[in-house]
Amino acid sequence: MIPVPFTESKDLRHKNWVKISHWIVTASFMALVFSGFVIFMCHPRLYWGEVGNDLTPALLELPVSRNYKHGGWEKPVAFFPGKSNASVSAIRTYETYNQNGWGRSLHFLTAWFLVITGLSYLIAAIVTGHLRKNLVPGTKELTAPVIGKDIVNHLKMKIPSATRGPQYGVIQKSTYLFVILFLLPVIVMTGLTMSPAISAAYPFLPTIFLGAQSARTIHFFASAILVLFVIIHIIMIIKSGFIKQMKAMV
Repeated sequence: MIPVPFTESKDLRHKNWVKISHWIVTASFMALVFSGFVIFMCHPRLYWGEVGNDLTPALLELPVSRNYKHGGWEKPVAFFPGKSNASVSAIRTYETYNQNGWGRSLHFLTAWFLVITGLSYLIAAIVTGHLRKNLVPGTKELTAPVIGKDIVNHLKMKIPSATRGPQYGVIQKSTYLFVILFLLPVIVMTGLTMSPAISAAYPFLPTIFLGAQSARTIHFFASAILVLFVIIHIIMIIKSGFIKQMKAMV
């Protein structure tokens, strides 16, 4: 008796709309990281609260451009002389790194590609059942033995060989849900909060994130977590079979 070769069911393969969404989001994300880093280089300081500038204490300052701890200020001058707690102003004594113009334009443009594609993906995932069938962990998966085994396998880098479709483990499913339903919405909402026009029209946004500068700080750390997710995602792709994974997504 001649064995029949295994042929993978089309139901187990990635749908075309998943592939298209994946690559649009990937391209948008790369442009957002690049432009976001350029914007951050212009002012590599993070604050907490409503306001913050070079003359106020920073929550965190990163050495990513010549604007880092420059110390190039003339003597501060009070806006209201005679008042000890008055706001002050000072003139820089050095040439700043400032690429805010094109950086913000590119960031805002590519953000719309990410938002529109992401919303389209989420709606399609709900309507077609992709979210429920392939991304939401089942009851049998949400047990201590299954979760523990999956965690140990990931820590030991025991990654199963790639399939041509969305056959994910419980850790992978949970991570995808965290990114899609929490991390990306937080990044988008904090990004909108930093826009003076939008925060003026929707004042509840600064309230939710405890101020515009707090929103900027949350935006930065949420983006850093997303970059870390992408790096780990790429490592998993390589470990499970890079060529096969690429073929499955194109």
